[in-house]
Amino acid sequence: MDTSSSLILVADDDVHIVDLVRLYLERAGHEVITAYDGEQTLALVNERKPDLLVLDVMMPGPDGLQILRSLRRRGDIPIVLLTARSSDIDKIAGLRFGADDYVTKPFNPDELLARVEAVLRRSSNGTRVVEQEVLSLDGLEIDLAGRTASVGKRVLELTPKEFDVLALFARFPGVALDRGQILDMVWGTSFYANRTVDVHVGRLRERLKGSSVRIETVWGTGYRLSVGRA
Repeated sequence: MDTSSSLILVADDDVHIVDLVRLYLERAGHEVITAYDGEQTLALVNERKPDLLVLDVMMPGPDGLQILRSLRRRGDIPIVLLTARSSDIDKIAGLRFGADDYVTKPFNPDELLARVEAVLRRSSNGTRVVEQEVLSLDGLEIDLAGRTASVGKRVLELTPKEFDVLALFARFPGVALDRGQILDMVWGTSFYANRTVDVHVGRLRERLKGSSVRIETVWGTGYRLSVGRA
């Protein structure tokens, strides 16, 4: 890949941000295509196969994290996230779900350009960081590609959403996740009631009984995954 002139897709529902990013990228010699919602973003990725995607987290339709998860299951396009969220957990979530880098709004366009070109160079050199395919925690094994989980020799019978919730906790062991974060990162929306999270956590606790892995309630916040005997 010639990183001095790459095809870059900029996806954000803010027209002014899209225009600003496009201006800086085109001045640096890149070709830029644009999208303003999740559906359009996915369509352009399929049609034009850009060399890199600059992706806003909060977009109508499939949001940035949903798009990120979808693309990581299908291919290896480099992705730089744009996020208005300052919470460390949101930044870490993006990186662990497969983003190559992130920039927090408001941002310096020169910094964004530098990060984009650094990601393009790493991608060209074959040095992208790929998420672990198997997560291991004190006897708990989660195969992300095969979507299976086991404790010791016991395979856990999980629904698709139970698997997604457990995998999310395993990506952030010891970190307290609030219900809104869990809804956003698993369901891709905060539309569902908090009760949805509580029901899935309750079921997972039943599945994990007898193991040293447990999901603890963090009062006033949400839940966290802990390992080791209580």
